[in-house]
Amino acid sequence: MEKTKVLVVDDSAFMRKIISEMLKEDSDIEVIGTAKDGKEALKYTIENSPDVITMDIEMPGLNGLQTLKYIMQEKPTPVIMLSAYTQKGADITMQALENGAFDFVCKPSGEISVDIKKIQKELIEKIKLAKTVDIKKIKFYDTEKIKEPLNEKKEGLKVEILVIIVSSTGGPKALGDLIPKLPRNLNAGFLVIQHMAPGFTTSLASRLNSQSLMEVKEAENGDEIKPSRILIAPGNFHMEVKKDGEIYKVELNQKPPKLGVRPCADITILSAVKNFEGKILCVILTGMGKDGALGSEKVKAKGGVIIAQNKETSVIFGMPKAVIDKGIVNRVVPIDIMSDTIIEEIKKLTGK
Repeated sequence: MEKTKVLVVDDSAFMRKIISEMLKEDSDIEVIGTAKDGKEALKYTIENSPDVITMDIEMPGLNGLQTLKYIMQEKPTPVIMLSAYTQKGADITMQALENGAFDFVCKPSGEISVDIKKIQKELIEKIKLAKTVDIKKIKFYDTEKIKEPLNEKKEGLKVEILVIIVSSTGGPKALGDLIPKLPRNLNAGFLVIQHMAPGFTTSLASRLNSQSLMEVKEAENGDEIKPSRILIAPGNFHMEVKKDGEIYKVELNQKPPKLGVRPCADITILSAVKNFEGKILCVILTGMGKDGALGSEKVKAKGGVIIAQNKETSVIFGMPKAVIDKGIVNRVVPIDIMSDTIIEEIKKLTGK
């Protein structure tokens, strides 16, 4: 089997050395080169065609985001961003995902992380996954806010339908394509479970909110589920649905990870099956693994609807495939018409 050729880009000589050494410990990976800045990275990529690039965000001259943009224009290549656990790092990472980065991994303790080996397993897994991806599926998407429709009815709406959207690898781009197209006149509440580290869900919610007609926010404990609002589960917290009198709220907790993730979509969906009295609509988007499949099975058994993103537009087809293979999916559609499909299904379920 041909090795995965990797270019390591970081302005720190120490980080270039330690990242290269830990990647070389995997027999399926070959570090074919390193670069200390964006200009070197772009030149090396054009001349040597690596399979995957690991890219530091903070670099002098051309930073990681600027370099990524040039690479995606000149020589499209899967890029994994290495980001610090800071709000600035999270904001730039979201921009990188919008501009075609395959995924990101957090440096454990800042720009110079002597404990970088903590992320060895995660980085290697993502590098191998990145090599298998069709680069056309991780293209830039437009983040311009859609225009407010005329005469949009927003009064007297009720949460008759609960829409639960599940995504992982490739999810931020898919959500960026889907959520801004949703109108505010739906009798539905929306929950999003995106597998993502703490702080990064804050930035994701903020960016989606700036692009969308609906209010998009990172969920806080006790937040009400209501029309025209989308709640995103915060990184490192499960999000469950609870009934409180006549209203529904979310409850956040740090119960053990399930399927290796926290937040876990199955936990959210199963709590909705137990506590939500209306119909549930599950939307399974791009991602690795099978999170959402068990919950979707229970939703289907209760008369709910399951929609899956198709293989052609999924960066990683694992999660949609897991529900499709169960034979419980009502519709399989590309991401560009997912919003229209959700609207149609809500109207069918409510009869409005």
